[in-house]
Amino acid sequence: MKNLTLFLIISVCLLGYAGCAKKKSERFNLLTTPIWKADTLLAGGVDASGPGGLLEKFKGDAKFNEDGTGYFGAYKGEWQLSVDETEITIDADSLKYAIICDIRELTSQSLKITTVVPDKITFQMINIRMTFKAK
Repeated sequence: MKNLTLFLIISVCLLGYAGCAKKKSERFNLLTTPIWKADTLLAGGVDASGPGGLLEKFKGDAKFNEDGTGYFGAYKGEWQLSVDETEITIDADSLKYAIICDIRELTSQSLKITTVVPDKITFQMINIRMTFKAK
């Protein structure tokens, strides 16, 4: 009887743990599955991906790993989805501060994000739009 009781307690605990394990959302899976290739990198409506451009280091591939790490062009760092999964925060090794971006589109083939950052010289706000395509 002791063995049966112990077995039932362990079974209930294991089932409870399995039920409480956080399930990954569809948006999380859409973001983390592909490697993303930068398509357009615009600052103030102008291509900023060229030499000396504000977004030059974001040019190339981006990968959002399931563990919250990743690479974003030349940057390596961490990322996090907001609770409602409408924003993504990117905090990379060479960035002065974390960038919080609005997710405008996220499908299996397309990722479009926007944010606003201050200009280093004029301190005016610059609208940023980055689009990526799945490789």
